Amino acid sequence: MSHEHAVARFSNPAPLGLAGFALTTWLLSMINAGWFAGDAMNMVLAVAMAYGGTAQMIAGVMELPRGNTFGATAFVSYGAFWWSFALFVLFLHDKVPAAFVGWYLFMWGVFTFYMWIGTLHAARALQFIFLALWITFFLLAAGEWTGMSGLHVAGGYFGLLTALLAFYLSAAEIINEGHKRAVLPIGAPGASR
Repeated sequence: MSHEHAVARFSNPAPLGLAGFALTTWLLSMINAGWFAGDAMNMVLAVAMAYGGTAQMIAGVMELPRGNTFGATAFVSYGAFWWSFALFVLFLHDKVPAAFVGWYLFMWGVFTFYMWIGTLHAARALQFIFLALWITFFLLAAGEWTGMSGLHVAGGYFGLLTALLAFYLSAAEIINEGHKRAVLPIGAPGASR
């Protein structure tokens, strides 16, 4: 008599985490790019807490049983970024010098840069997200340090690009899995993911 062991199959949390990241990044980047004024920030904060923060953290925790250290680190970290951003804007923005905000953004850029290096073996779509994101953080940091609004606006546009790339990969993961084939290419090395 053979004993069959059911193999646990965990769902892919990446589409959730990517969508939470993309939507929140898009909303904030519209303000950074100058499309909307600061009074639109309240919607960003609500989404940062509920979707960008909480949903990404849930996705990160879901990566743990899958053994995906990169996914867990990325989603929990960027979820924490959105929570820290919301808390900063709500309670502390008047009490922190712009130069120190620049350091906050710069250090997120450093983190994102080495995470980008960690993607160089992965799908091109993921590589492009992290490439655009570290550039976004460095532009926004430089804008805080120099007071040059053009750098801030450029950071906003790079953020919009980052969000579009993240939405694309989220959609590709959902659509490709649903169709059991690569409907939307992600540029995976060797074979489609």
